[in-house]
Amino acid sequence: MPGTIVAGALGNCVHVAGVAGFVNIAEQLGYKTVFLGTAVSIDKFADAIEKYQPDIVGISYRLTPNVGETLLRDFYRTLESRGLAARRFMFGGTPPNCAIAEKLEWVEQSFSGLENPDEVWAYLRGESRQSGQQAYGDDLISRLNAKHPYPLLRHHFGPSNMPDMIEGVRRMAESGVLDVISIAPDQNAQESFFNPQEMVPALDGAGGAPIRSTNDLSDIYQASRCGNFPLLRIYSGTQDLLKWAEMSANTISNAWAAVPLCWYSALDGRSDRTPEQAIAENQAAMEWHAVHGIPVEVNEPHHWALRDSHDVISVVMSWLAAYNARMMGVNRYVAQYMFNTPAGISPEMDIAKIQAQIAMVESLHGPDFFSLRQVRAGLLHLSPHLSRAKGQLAASTALALSVSPHIIHVVGFCEGDHAATADEVIESCEIVNGVLRNCHGCMQALIGSDRVEQRKQELLSEAEVLLEAIADLREGDEDPYVSPRVIAKAISLGLLDAPHLRGNPHAKGELTTRVVDGAVVCIDPATGEKVDERTRLKSLSLPHAMTAAPLGVG
Repeated sequence: MPGTIVAGALGNCVHVAGVAGFVNIAEQLGYKTVFLGTAVSIDKFADAIEKYQPDIVGISYRLTPNVGETLLRDFYRTLESRGLAARRFMFGGTPPNCAIAEKLEWVEQSFSGLENPDEVWAYLRGESRQSGQQAYGDDLISRLNAKHPYPLLRHHFGPSNMPDMIEGVRRMAESGVLDVISIAPDQNAQESFFNPQEMVPALDGAGGAPIRSTNDLSDIYQASRCGNFPLLRIYSGTQDLLKWAEMSANTISNAWAAVPLCWYSALDGRSDRTPEQAIAENQAAMEWHAVHGIPVEVNEPHHWALRDSHDVISVVMSWLAAYNARMMGVNRYVAQYMFNTPAGISPEMDIAKIQAQIAMVESLHGPDFFSLRQVRAGLLHLSPHLSRAKGQLAASTALALSVSPHIIHVVGFCEGDHAATADEVIESCEIVNGVLRNCHGCMQALIGSDRVEQRKQELLSEAEVLLEAIADLREGDEDPYVSPRVIAKAISLGLLDAPHLRGNPHAKGELTTRVVDGAVVCIDPATGEKVDERTRLKSLSLPHAMTAAPLGVG
């Protein structure tokens, strides 16, 4: 059971924002607290300690360091003389003052503001960050529990050579700024790892690290076993998905799998698989991970949004991705919600779309299925002007906190210009940690505006119409929402479509979209007018009427 804390700003220091925040956290964890306020004299501090007999004494001082050193020494001598020194002491102040406090044997812990936001919580929960991997959590769920109430931070990383990859992972682990490193293999590895004779040497390092053996992955894993022992995960392959899944589990203890539903196929040119083949193989990969108790993320809705699909399709694909994961037996599902996509979407309409996606995905929750919210900034919206991009990353993160995420997929601020180096990954995560320090727990009110709620309900209603149309494509008693044939047919007929698929032989490629009042909508290319979903679907000349009720929604 938590005990009592007495805390205040010592001497003539009037800066109490930090100590007030410390007291607030302590109260949330069940401590009884006594906040003494500003400019507390040594005698007043001692009187309070004698009266309340606290387990922990919190001392704050942020002024001149040499004065602070004298105050701290006088403070402790006074407590010793009054028989009050037998307790735990923590100190909060500027880095120079903390450096002084850390030299005093009686100060158990100091906080300078350079820490990650979750470290005060860990200290007050009695967790030792010196005890290695177990203190941080060695799987996704235990890591989330250890970091609570703050979200996990993940970042992808894939320099074009293995020495930089291994050294970069080591440096990121030592920095302690992120919880999950996503290994980005190059395209040669993703497509031909198990068939190296198919690789094109000229493309080595294109799009990621040239991982060529299980030893490469083992070396990366060993490099990460320091600092805050981050979890590792890896992008899925585009061929031999089950071999890839087993390899990543055995070498890096893959924190969670990320596979698409329809993509990494002829739709995006990342493999020669037809959509139907890709869907079936991706489902098998989901099932493999489910059997082995590994959480799964289905990278699907943002692939459509990145290709300028309207918001309805993005919402439907959020549900369809989660539904497929559930039907493949996945128990813990990582639902990724990409903000700022397409780039012209407004903050209000962005929140409305994400809220609709969350409502659809979480309608599937039950005893055997639960989703974790993972948010990220839109990759394509970041400016190549790096200073502007830092502002965009911070703004997107603050907006995303409105949906109370479990995981923040940090996108490097430099991605509009180049892939992030280890230093840029660390800096990007520090930017996000700064946003968390200011905004965590404060942004939820953004989701309650009338415009957001109206747009959310419109999207949910339109999504039902599209799901009904997909259900109409079923044959017999099959479940259309997990049928590779049905989903592939929905793409070929244009139920699921995107402007960027124009000319693709496996897709309709006729959808036209625009940003109207901040939302991404379907329009009639002849008139420029917004088109609702039922009207859009009627224009496709579908093989039979849309009469079936949607299966499994809600």
